Amino acid sequence: MAITAALVKELRERTGSGMMECKKALVESNGDIEVAIEEMRKSGLAKADKKSDRVAAEGVIAIETSADNKQAVMLEVNSETDFVAKADDFVNFVDAVAKKVLEAQPADLDALLQLSLSNGESIDTVRQSLVAKIGENIQIRRFTLMNAEAGVIGAYRHGDRIGTLVQLNGGDESLAKDLAMHVAASRPQAVSAAELPEELLQKERDIVATQARESGKPEAIVEKMIEGRMSKFVNEISLLGQAFVKDPDVTVEKLVKQAGATVEGFACFEVGEGIEKKADNFAEEVMAQARGN
Repeated sequence: MAITAALVKELRERTGSGMMECKKALVESNGDIEVAIEEMRKSGLAKADKKSDRVAAEGVIAIETSADNKQAVMLEVNSETDFVAKADDFVNFVDAVAKKVLEAQPADLDALLQLSLSNGESIDTVRQSLVAKIGENIQIRRFTLMNAEAGVIGAYRHGDRIGTLVQLNGGDESLAKDLAMHVAASRPQAVSAAELPEELLQKERDIVATQARESGKPEAIVEKMIEGRMSKFVNEISLLGQAFVKDPDVTVEKLVKQAGATVEGFACFEVGEGIEKKADNFAEEVMAQARGN
């Protein structure tokens, strides 16, 4: 069967693949476009599997909120390079995933990957096809959902790499957004001192106590020094104890109380945090290639 330009064009539009790849697939399938699509998908899945072990530490943080600001999703989708993270195909995929997750409210990442997008394919299948098309490992790393029945959710993105959500009980959208911006700037570790891990507090207390006792002052004064430094430490890393970034004379706790609200929770994502990136060493790479010749 003759492989016409129109047939190649149709296959390109349906798969998003390059012209030569489409022509080759049509030749191998004797012009049967459905068989060609099936074989290209199989090939794409194989390519995606081969790339799955490659480090993907770039990408974007996406946030999608409901019209009434009572529901929100934040997710991190990673790529290998910042260049791909800015490509239309990648951006459109992330946007579609965020909207679907907000709509379906999956319980975990496995459930998210099985959700179907508008084309009827699962998110994971579309992801794998995108890996094959773009040539980089792409992973949906994590997501969080928030639902505020009696309050609002504030969302903030600093560029594409940092995102925050804050859930308030009471208050208004303006306060919620201000607090989301505050979280991005101040990076608290918990809402209040009561939520800080005991292990963290004990470790800091040991450090502070050692420093205080090295001062040589009486034990009674040393104990006051320890308590004072611990109080400062706790306030610096708990949201309610922090000075509000827009008005450092007011703590977040006081700001929230003035509004008759309470903070139910917050989340903060940064692209690639905690992922061990491969350090490129050009000299070593050249030497390795030279040894191999």
